Amino acid sequence: MKRITSACLEQTIRFDTYNDANPQEDLKRFLELMDRKNTKYQVVEQNRMDDGSIIIRLKKQYNAYRTDGYID
Repeated sequence: MKRITSACLEQTIRFDTYNDANPQEDLKRFLELMDRKNTKYQVVEQNRMDDGSIIIRLKKQYNAYRTDGYID
């Protein structure tokens, strides 16, 4: 029998300026939501593009699995 002992997702997310959205505010709300849900995460990289959008790379906890070896 096999069993998952730890897991994590790596994502690249773009917070855009589409329809006059505020990417900095959207990013802040996204991270606050993960904090409220007690989801472990680590922002690996954050870049602001010339058009004002923000692209982040992050590692985040998958379901309720431990994140040993993935997130410090």
